[in-house]
Amino acid sequence: MPGIDVLLEDPSQIKGKRVALITNQTGVNKDMCSTFELLSKVATVSVLFAPEHGLHGLQHAAESIQHGVHNQIPIYSLHGSSRRPQPEMLKNIDLIIYDIQCTGVRAYTYPTTLFYAMEEAAKLGIEVIVLDRPNPINGLIVDGPMLEEKWRSFIGYINVPYCHGMTIGELATFFNEEYKIGCKLQVIPMRGWSRSMSYRDTGLAWIPPSPNIPEPDTPLFFPSTGILGELSLLNIGIGFTLPFKVVGAPWIRAEEFASELNKQKLPGVHFQPFYFKPFWGLYKGLDCQGVLIQVRDSSIYKPLSVQFMLLGMLKSLYPQEFNLRLAKLGSVDLFSKANGTDAVYRILLNEKYPAWKLIELHKKERNVFLEKRKQYLLY
Repeated sequence: MPGIDVLLEDPSQIKGKRVALITNQTGVNKDMCSTFELLSKVATVSVLFAPEHGLHGLQHAAESIQHGVHNQIPIYSLHGSSRRPQPEMLKNIDLIIYDIQCTGVRAYTYPTTLFYAMEEAAKLGIEVIVLDRPNPINGLIVDGPMLEEKWRSFIGYINVPYCHGMTIGELATFFNEEYKIGCKLQVIPMRGWSRSMSYRDTGLAWIPPSPNIPEPDTPLFFPSTGILGELSLLNIGIGFTLPFKVVGAPWIRAEEFASELNKQKLPGVHFQPFYFKPFWGLYKGLDCQGVLIQVRDSSIYKPLSVQFMLLGMLKSLYPQEFNLRLAKLGSVDLFSKANGTDAVYRILLNEKYPAWKLIELHKKERNVFLEKRKQYLLY
């Protein structure tokens, strides 16, 4: 049961309050009723704040969003001229409520939006209530590099692994304590969720949090191939029917690529030779060969290990194409911001066989994080 349902079992603490609601199309209860509509019955929702992709999830990644109006209530964009709630937007507001389904990875703007809102609320003495939701990957997978301070940005703001295995409510408490925000914070926990659950296990209906996350299992694949997309090496299923679940290019040989990947015996995954033709985006209209990623055991699957093995195998099997495209990379900074470090780029550039070195990157730091996060886990 999501946090919104738990809150409304006893809404006395918000009754009659003037609320600023940070939400989008994913803000619904277990019966698919809008959080905005539900809160409006017990409180006065005076302001709506929309994250990246907008209130209804219409805008594409990185697209600037303008302010607007919904049911005569102002909508302020947190992905336009300002990414923080401004004091004049919060005038006469008693509390801020946050209800957005996230993807479970660091390189996503929704957690940063919450972080910024908590900082601004702390300055003004406004309480923040976070309505908790499932980590759609699960609460066990912790994988990938940490965030180095130099590469802190809106797409990755907190020093946690790429896959952190925490819910948004747990992250909120982590933000407040580890970054000493000083926000008056309350997290409304879910009921019935456990860390081993995939999103399908929850029985909740899935609403895509952004245009390229259409299915409840897509968040598991997003960290498996998403960073690859920043290199413009492969089509990662964007512009095809399987976003983040397939990778390919006209210069790959599918059978060879799949065979060599499967020889590495990465846990919980099988690579199936796959042929496809993107209908837009990279390699639009071209016959591509590559692999379909099939997760066979999500309890032992490591998304970033898959991503780094894909990169390493590309360099090993197709060095000419790989090095040519790496040299032409338009924005090393954007790639490093997505990773949270420039070490990935440096290893790819300098190591002949980079895969296992990438997989081991920040392993000690991840272990430190695993110990630190224990105090913030609610489930």
